Amino acid sequence: MTTHKSLPTDLIDSLLADYKKPEDLIGENGLLKQLTKALVERALQAEITEHLGHDKHETVTNPTGNARNGKSHKTLKGEFGELPIEIPRDREGSFEPRMISKHQTCWAGFDDKILSLYARGMTVREIQQHLTEMYGAEVSPTLISTVTDGVMDEVKQWQSRPLDSVYPVIYLDCIHAKVRDAGSVRAKAIYLAISINMEGHKEILGLWIAQTEGAKFWLSVVTELKNRGVQDILYRLH
Repeated sequence: MTTHKSLPTDLIDSLLADYKKPEDLIGENGLLKQLTKALVERALQAEITEHLGHDKHETVTNPTGNARNGKSHKTLKGEFGELPIEIPRDREGSFEPRMISKHQTCWAGFDDKILSLYARGMTVREIQQHLTEMYGAEVSPTLISTVTDGVMDEVKQWQSRPLDSVYPVIYLDCIHAKVRDAGSVRAKAIYLAISINMEGHKEILGLWIAQTEGAKFWLSVVTELKNRGVQDILYRLH
């Protein structure tokens, strides 16, 4: 993977105009929106699967013949600004979303958990613990298991998706988030690879979780980006 550092200073300044620390790229109007939307909508799809007793393309097995019936739309407000999401519906109108209730409009306090869920290195048990905390105590183990399966599918697809061969700019940075580990909450390092692609849009290429920040781990991050298709970087910020 080749890295060039010959971009004009004024172009770099323009690209980094809103960037002072990693949180600026994932906070209000930042990239956290992408992850939150995908994870919440995947969790809601898992919820309606658990409610109906069958997946989207499976045979209807519940006694009343209830099935999916399109989607409704809602806008959530959080630290990232406003986020439009799609909520699945059923024919009988009996589905009650749990992660996002029908009249809920605010979403706050889950930024660390969203980032952690997408970070490579989380165990199934850690994912289940995160989801349990997000849902609260009043949900069944069956629901948590179903949502975990759905979320893991979403996360694995996102983690392993092919990347572009060329990126004008890639940021390599690290933040620290609180993660429940072995029954206690610990601060862990979340490695970020964030890019500006050829269309000028910011994109999270990957997230990785580790106990601490270190040079050896950064080498493994760069190696994975190369294995997923990145061949050339015009400017790398670390």
